[in-house]
Amino acid sequence: VYFLLQSLRQIPRRTISTASRRQIENRVPEKQKLFQEDNDLPVHLKGGVMDALLYRVTMGLSVFGTAYAVYYLAVSSMPKKQ
Repeated sequence: VYFLLQSLRQIPRRTISTASRRQIENRVPEKQKLFQEDNDLPVHLKGGVMDALLYRVTMGLSVFGTAYAVYYLAVSSMPKKQ
């Protein structure tokens, strides 16, 4: 218990460093140019290959899920043969 109290007393004394260890390059202007280009792509596909892959996987899962739900509803609506 004593150790815990000592630790809690030292928390306000610690200094918080706001300096980062390395400078991060600002890439916002590059991204702004990329997304503002008029290249007839929807905004959700302008990010490149990973955006297209994520879009296709999402659409595939949506189509599969909808088909499975319709199938399960059809099977559930049929009476079981005895």
